Amino acid sequence: MPEILTKPCVAEAYSSATLIREVEQTLLDLYADGKLFGTVHTCIGQELTGVAVARALRQGDLIFSNHRCHGHFLARTGNVDGLIAEIMGKQSGVCGGRGGSQHLCDRDQGFFSNGIQGGIAPVAAGLAMSLQFGGTENIAVVFLGDGTLGEGTVYETFNIASKWNLPLLVVLENNYYAQSTSQEQTLAGDIAARAAAFGIPTCHGLIWEPDRLLELANDCVAQVRRERRPVFFQVDTYRLMAHSKGDDDRDREEVNAFWKRDPLKNFLDEHPAQAAEMRHRARACIDSAVAKAEKFPYAQFVEGDQDVAVTHKPRWTPTSFAGGERAVGVIREALRRNMQRDPRIVLIGEDIESPYGGAFKVTKGLSDDFPGRVRNTPISEATIVGLGNGLALGGLLPVCEIMFGDFLTLAADQLINHASKFRYMYNEQVRVPLVVRTPMGGRRGYGPTHSQSLEKHFLGLPQTQVLALHGRYDPGAVYDELFATIDRPTIVIENKLLYAARLGSPVPEGFVLEHSDERYPTSRLRPVETPQVTIFCYGGMLPHVEQAIVDAFEEHEIVAEVICPIQLYPFNPWPVVESLERTQTLLVVEEGLSFAALGAELAAQIVEQAPGLLRHFRRLGPPQHPIPSCGPLENELLPNSSAIVAAMERLCAHV
Repeated sequence: MPEILTKPCVAEAYSSATLIREVEQTLLDLYADGKLFGTVHTCIGQELTGVAVARALRQGDLIFSNHRCHGHFLARTGNVDGLIAEIMGKQSGVCGGRGGSQHLCDRDQGFFSNGIQGGIAPVAAGLAMSLQFGGTENIAVVFLGDGTLGEGTVYETFNIASKWNLPLLVVLENNYYAQSTSQEQTLAGDIAARAAAFGIPTCHGLIWEPDRLLELANDCVAQVRRERRPVFFQVDTYRLMAHSKGDDDRDREEVNAFWKRDPLKNFLDEHPAQAAEMRHRARACIDSAVAKAEKFPYAQFVEGDQDVAVTHKPRWTPTSFAGGERAVGVIREALRRNMQRDPRIVLIGEDIESPYGGAFKVTKGLSDDFPGRVRNTPISEATIVGLGNGLALGGLLPVCEIMFGDFLTLAADQLINHASKFRYMYNEQVRVPLVVRTPMGGRRGYGPTHSQSLEKHFLGLPQTQVLALHGRYDPGAVYDELFATIDRPTIVIENKLLYAARLGSPVPEGFVLEHSDERYPTSRLRPVETPQVTIFCYGGMLPHVEQAIVDAFEEHEIVAEVICPIQLYPFNPWPVVESLERTQTLLVVEEGLSFAALGAELAAQIVEQAPGLLRHFRRLGPPQHPIPSCGPLENELLPNSSAIVAAMERLCAHV
């Protein structure tokens, strides 16, 4: 007979692993009974990895896990009730039933997960960076799978974590398959060598050597904690069940061979008395959790879940904006004074430190004033914003600069699948006060990939706001308000031509400049005469529209009223509606491609909320093709004052 296991630490590890396996088997049964939603990614065969790492952690350490996260969650929190209820979609779940199997959060235990491969790596690095700023001995851990090694942001994260000495433990669970595809088909070279190439110490453990695995996990955690730099811990393991549910096409002989090697199964077989006790405790806990969950209602829509703009008719105040300063300096000073006021504000981006100070010089000198809080990054847009997400989750207020607005596309995953989802899917346990500021727009001759206005692709992201600066309202005041009130991801569009412009130019004769009482005021150029047409624009289009309304009046006696918001999303259409009550004629002018853009959304909302009000409507934007590098052609194709006047003529001809 095998000797009874006496080492308490090993016995506890097997007990935790047994609980995890029993939970995973129960979830598969519940799925078969139709009591779960979506899919279930079990970690059967891999339980000891999460157990080994979690046992080495302390209170205050942080974990970011992936789609196969149940075992990591239970090893860290022990919260069977919260996990099972969550996956059953019940309000008693750890995320109120909103997140489900792949999207777990226990803020008190410092546990997060998301099912997007690769994207969690920079977020975890941001969490580690927040611990670095906090000066604690705590560390962050990220769990990756071998299939995730195909994602470029993983290597961007290795680079930054190593260069910045972030206290991050990367645990790579190597189970030899990415869903159904063997790594023999997809993975070149050595796994650990990938991290070693960035100067990260590596360690290699095997799930089939559990005693040694526990020791190595403890050593890796201790090394990160002691040296305050990243460590890469590869654990070779094997997923004994399907990738999800029952879709397993692997060779059965191969799977059966790994079942025979499974350390947990072998331990339970060799220690029947202890196995029976462990299983009994696990079953009692799980059965109780299922029974409790079944008594609770499913997750429900809650008032406030949905982003709804304040859609009242605003009060207007005549404004005298003295200005005279260049916008770039005003933005810089706003960043400076807010960084002085709030030590949580951290700036990261490409080339933003002194002496360069950013491609458009917005951050020039700030790294001298705030050492360590203004950081140059590699060319890694996805990872820059991912770091920002992690910093925000870690309690800081990150400002990420994306050098050109065109490059927001490279960070889209972090905005669409991470930042905009965390607050809701984690059931209000977190806030993501992330600022992403970027120069947008053309007329500089930068060509097809550096001159676009792509903000429309980021409008409508849940619990995210998009702001566009312009020269008729103090951009410094916008940033003051933003930093004072931010509770969600915010994209700030800064038009390239605005930077050099002097603010507060004289208001066109015959017009009154007014601002609404919204948090981010809408600007209105109200004519002293009764307007015939309402013009809606934002950002860098405003100067061209202003020139057009002067020309249209002088040349054609057309009187226009201009509405220019700062907040593009959530969007309040009522400043435009109020103007249309006088004109019933709307011209939308946008620098970006107008198909499915903000102007189309505005028209749709007007038709829904004020049917019959919009009698005449036209959109003016550039042609539906890329922006040319040729300067004269670019200026001809982007909406200019002449084109705006012509559009006003055509509209007013039908009035």
